[in-house]
Amino acid sequence: MNRSTQVAVITGAASGIGEGLAREAARRGMSVVLADVDAERLAAVADSIGSAATALPTDVANSSSAEALAERVYARHGQVDLLFNNAGVLSTGFSWEIPEKRWNQALDVNVGGVVNGLRAFVPRLLAAQRPARIINTSSVGGFLPAPMMAPYSATKFAIVALTESLAGELRMLKSSIEVSLLAPGPVVSGIFREAAPEASRSFVEQLSQYNNAHGLTPMQFAPLVFDAIDRGDYWIIPQPEILDQGLPERFDMIRQRKAPYFAFF
Repeated sequence: MNRSTQVAVITGAASGIGEGLAREAARRGMSVVLADVDAERLAAVADSIGSAATALPTDVANSSSAEALAERVYARHGQVDLLFNNAGVLSTGFSWEIPEKRWNQALDVNVGGVVNGLRAFVPRLLAAQRPARIINTSSVGGFLPAPMMAPYSATKFAIVALTESLAGELRMLKSSIEVSLLAPGPVVSGIFREAAPEASRSFVEQLSQYNNAHGLTPMQFAPLVFDAIDRGDYWIIPQPEILDQGLPERFDMIRQRKAPYFAFF
């Protein structure tokens, strides 16, 4: 391998944001490792990208699977320049009615998947003693919680805190590893594919329609992410107008100790 070629590892790369990131990384001349639990779809995406892409089926919720991913990436490429901890799932409904299995899936994938990625890759990145960047995917929902999306909101909030802690820890070590938090707004993806429970069906349909009408496509979204990486941004918020609209009211709510208010309910 040409050692000057950057290597990007992207989880959740079989569709949506992850697929868009993989295609954009390859377009920019990088070698791309695609990881996802959906092996069939992953292989199809990698094949369509071409020789720059390698598909490695991975269940990020499983620490052994994440460790095997890191082992195979370093065996093949010898380096990692960009690590996108991107895999995520959505569960909706009343928080007390969402089954334990769905709650655990959200926690295991959205939080555990990032933790497993860090545990597998950070020791190797530190040992390499070369510049690299870790990008953890949260959401504007990691700052602005919503009813009927408690598992998603809670886990995406967790990624905001985890990523800031990670950045501080690497700074303590004076490491050359940089960190970014990616907080997407609406992006057209397959996150609404699974049938919603009856309690949240109408809400999810409205959200999906809004997403499709106003969201960016993954291929519109991905260049904005890589441009932010090129600038060295910690906060990667490609649709800032959405977050900027909601944050002042949220900050006022907290400062003034107001009860949460949701205009759409």
